[in-house]
Amino acid sequence: MSAPPLKVAMIGYEFMGRAHSNAWRQVGHFFELAREPHLQVVCGRNEGRVAEAARRLGWAEHAVDWREVVAREDIDVVDVCTPGDSHAEIAIAAARAGKAVLCEKPLANDVADAVAMWEAAREAGVVHMVCHNYRRVPAVALAKQWISEGRIGEIRHYRGTYLQDWIVDPAFPRVWRLEKARAGSGALGDIASHSIDLARHLVGEIREVSGLLETFVRERPLEDGSGTGAVDVDDAALALLRFENGAIGSVEGTRFAPGRKNHNRFEINGSRGSLAFDLERMNELEIYEEDGAASGFRTVLATDAEHPWVSAWWPPGHVLGYEHSFVHTVYDFLCGIERGESPSPSFADGVANQRVLEAVERSHASRSWEAV
Repeated sequence: MSAPPLKVAMIGYEFMGRAHSNAWRQVGHFFELAREPHLQVVCGRNEGRVAEAARRLGWAEHAVDWREVVAREDIDVVDVCTPGDSHAEIAIAAARAGKAVLCEKPLANDVADAVAMWEAAREAGVVHMVCHNYRRVPAVALAKQWISEGRIGEIRHYRGTYLQDWIVDPAFPRVWRLEKARAGSGALGDIASHSIDLARHLVGEIREVSGLLETFVRERPLEDGSGTGAVDVDDAALALLRFENGAIGSVEGTRFAPGRKNHNRFEINGSRGSLAFDLERMNELEIYEEDGAASGFRTVLATDAEHPWVSAWWPPGHVLGYEHSFVHTVYDFLCGIERGESPSPSFADGVANQRVLEAVERSHASRSWEAV
């Protein structure tokens, strides 16, 4: 007899909700699972819009009260895709109700909430994971593998940049990502948090930071057309990093880089070589290794069956896309549920990431280096 499905509830249904819905729908078609996920209910505040989202994204039901949803006995998994100000309340309630919890990044809007989420999940003994999906890009996983094997030697430099341009126009409205009360921070938490997570994942823990934040457009039109409102988050964030292992690094996140749509790039320099990756060319990993007169960067197409997760998909050269990173995340989360172990990045990683974000904000305020 086959195992019963895992019934999933997703809270939130916009951009990340669409990406997560696709992952939940696709994962069982391409990966062998002990228990198949069932898209049971999607929840949002607007009855009409969440009903349409349920129809379009493939959910069996829709609801408007997340508290009722997470308390339901038939729900096994809660997937949190809401703005950051509600992550803690939803995830803590879900954990206390005995549900496995997948939560979008950053884990929370501040360290205190992130710690509370982690502690609630540990106390409840539930599997938990934060969705830093770029760890699950095959080329990034290949970089992690080669670093762990010592292929580029002792790591000395990490440079992470995440550049976008979607709010360059001052007439762009003040959406929720531009409100500190809802988003926690601007480019720092929205996109630089990905670069920081990759830094921790690929290089190691960060010991101290020196940060700089800037807001270029401080007033924007309100979405309802009733006037303008203050922008109280950063438009751009930069930080110098010192790692515990002696490496140094830098992170830059901005939504004011015209022409850069989703330029998530890192370069890592070691004592014997270098690695470089750009999300806009996400199937490629650049590697430099010393070879005398034949030395030079070469590009590896990370689409072979032996590369992480790729064997479940297409023949070599039939490239993967952004959406596949979420499928891989959901697959590893489901494997974690089967094992009873929280996959990385867990809520503990979410707390560590949030500590770095908070240190960058403190450093900007103090104009000095701050310990993480």
